[in-house]
Amino acid sequence: MPANYKRSDSDTRPWGTWEVLDVGETYAVKKITVLPGKVLSLQSHEHRDEHWIIVAGKAEVRVGDEISEATANTPFFIPAKTLHRIGNAGAVPMVFIEVQTGELLDEADIKRYEDAYGRV
Repeated sequence: MPANYKRSDSDTRPWGTWEVLDVGETYAVKKITVLPGKVLSLQSHEHRDEHWIIVAGKAEVRVGDEISEATANTPFFIPAKTLHRIGNAGAVPMVFIEVQTGELLDEADIKRYEDAYGRV
């Protein structure tokens, strides 16, 4: 099944924005901007792996039980079914590139465990 994203899809969320840069049969590439002091939900995905690379700003990243701070050029791999979250640990917008890979790529494939914006 192809990705349910189209190039140039975008959305504004309580923590910032995302934009789809490219899609293929089994991958999607997003540019994600997180505003200062904001954090995405603690979540997992059943059907996709994610690769993140921080490109601007300072991030706090959780993958499984490991939490680390990261700046530009820091990569992360998040296997399917792994708890993860990312937040902006700096005073300017933090930007990362997310590459999703898998057989089902869809915004509905998000299971939230904690969320600062009431979306659990």
